[in-house]
Amino acid sequence: METAAQRKRPYRDPSKSGHRVRVALGIPGFDDVLQGGLPAGHLYLLEGMPGSGKTTVALQFALHNLALGKSVLYVALSESRQELVDVCSSHGWNLGDLNVFELTPQVNSPRGDQLYSVFNPDDVELSQITDLISRKAQEVKPEIVVIDSLSELRLLAHDSFRFRRQMLSLKMFFEDWNCTVLLLDDVVPDLQEPQVHSIVHGVMALETLKRDFGIERRRLRVQIIRGSKFREGFHDYRILTGGLVVYPRLVAAEHRHVHKKELLQTGIAPLDQMLCGGIGRGSATLLMGPAGVGKSSMSARFACSALERGESAAIYTFDETIQAYLDRSASLGANLRPFLESGKLHLVQLDPAELPPGEFVTDIRHAVVDRQASVVVIDSLNGCLNAMPDESFLQLQMHELLTYLNMQGVTTFMVLAQQGIVGPIASNIDVSYLADSIILFRYFEATGGVRKAISIFKKRSGPHETTIRELQLKPGNIVVGEPLKNFQGVLTGTPVYSGQAQPLLDV
Repeated sequence: METAAQRKRPYRDPSKSGHRVRVALGIPGFDDVLQGGLPAGHLYLLEGMPGSGKTTVALQFALHNLALGKSVLYVALSESRQELVDVCSSHGWNLGDLNVFELTPQVNSPRGDQLYSVFNPDDVELSQITDLISRKAQEVKPEIVVIDSLSELRLLAHDSFRFRRQMLSLKMFFEDWNCTVLLLDDVVPDLQEPQVHSIVHGVMALETLKRDFGIERRRLRVQIIRGSKFREGFHDYRILTGGLVVYPRLVAAEHRHVHKKELLQTGIAPLDQMLCGGIGRGSATLLMGPAGVGKSSMSARFACSALERGESAAIYTFDETIQAYLDRSASLGANLRPFLESGKLHLVQLDPAELPPGEFVTDIRHAVVDRQASVVVIDSLNGCLNAMPDESFLQLQMHELLTYLNMQGVTTFMVLAQQGIVGPIASNIDVSYLADSIILFRYFEATGGVRKAISIFKKRSGPHETTIRELQLKPGNIVVGEPLKNFQGVLTGTPVYSGQAQPLLDV
């Protein structure tokens, strides 16, 4: 490869330097993580295990900037142009006029016209390959360059010193020409070559995490972008038809918003009385109790009341199909279908085995920002936990999510199914400290039957009743009775009655 002294360097006007300009990747979410894109005029490394999506990212980056009218050079060291065409076809893209420079290893190629672009690794030195790349770049004069991948160059180098020296030469060449370069590299556990990290201007990593059941979880992390801000931490992503989609980690502090403080009625008068007026706007309410006691029905009633007031709502169900959810809600007087058809209700059924946690949070953000949802129902946290790697991640992510929703003035209802029916009841998730209000549901035995009870255990935004009332789910209605003053031990499931008259609701 030509040295810096041997070639004439192009003049770079500092006032027109691309160092302060950002080059967008054209990938939803990724540019948000990068605060708009990559600072122009530098080399960047994208590394990951085979199959993590590096080539998909590179093609999206190249095609996006090509569509913007920029000159792009794609140097293919490990894949042929036809293979790149196949990748593009799988995503519905057209490689079109993308300048692909093939340097694919082939032994004894029968076509003499390919000798310039096809090499035999046994006969060609790394310096010759890098010289071919530099000459092609001088011919094309690209603004954007992709080199896919460094694994082939590393094999040709034979030792780390030669590899690093040639990479430094490439860096000087491309920075002289003010090119933004994306280098792809495989992460191989048995081969650790950190030399490139200290050479490039930024390092990004794609990771694939194996799970015992369901899809593999994919996440990316920006390790460093020198002299530039970026969103730290891990960010979930998916490889879908159409390319990579990144779900940036939510940082609630970036979304501060002042909202009106008011009490929202639940639509059930006795329950509003227990809440001393209703649920505070922008608060988070936890509905806890054993399976089948009425938590989901009550949360659907809360969402329906908001929709009837003319607001929008979003409901995320992990445990029921959409059809079953709509049918059950309608049978209790909360007919959600008209609102779903009008677009005021965003109702989503989620599969924990197929759900990256970041995608779930991103969908909620879109519901709030794009659909103006003022009420969000998560039914249930148990299903949400199954989409998380462990309990601590659920608590941290829910804390950030609820803080964000609170700042946006969104009222959140979370359903938590506890273990047990009567007697001792426990939960393997403790998120009670995150909730502004807690509504507790219980079964209890009375007059030869199983009945339901409801009580308010916590309300940060104001006073509330401390009574325990009977709850009935009747066709077309949810009924809350009078306080169970003559019962002792309702929450244990086997209370003792000390009164004279019948205090319970008619069955």
